[in-house]
Amino acid sequence: MGKLMLKVGDFDQAEELYDELLKGAPDDRERAFIYHQLGWLKVDQGEYKAAVKFYEKSLEIKRKTLPGDDASLGPTYNNIGQVYNDMGEYSKALEYYEKDLEITKNALPATHPDLATSYNN
Repeated sequence: MGKLMLKVGDFDQAEELYDELLKGAPDDRERAFIYHQLGWLKVDQGEYKAAVKFYEKSLEIKRKTLPGDDASLGPTYNNIGQVYNDMGEYSKALEYYEKDLEITKNALPATHPDLATSYNN
């Protein structure tokens, strides 16, 4: 439901929903997902610093619960890189894009389209 609210631009309602879900999140996996969604919401609102904070919280949880090269870390690194790129902080963006690329190269076959996206970024 939160994703739908984001797609239709109902940001306040989506944020309220994610805040409530966060309070009742049963485990770290769910908390990481909700923080990631809140990051996405803040990007859509143009609140880039808040977006980075939420993505970083998601990443922090994932790094505690997953191996450092787990494929699911790649998109979070990529999203943080995109936010820094949007903010004009290109060296920070590159740092996160490179982390995404390293993980993605190890996790996916050389012909996978997601790998091309990582190289592009």
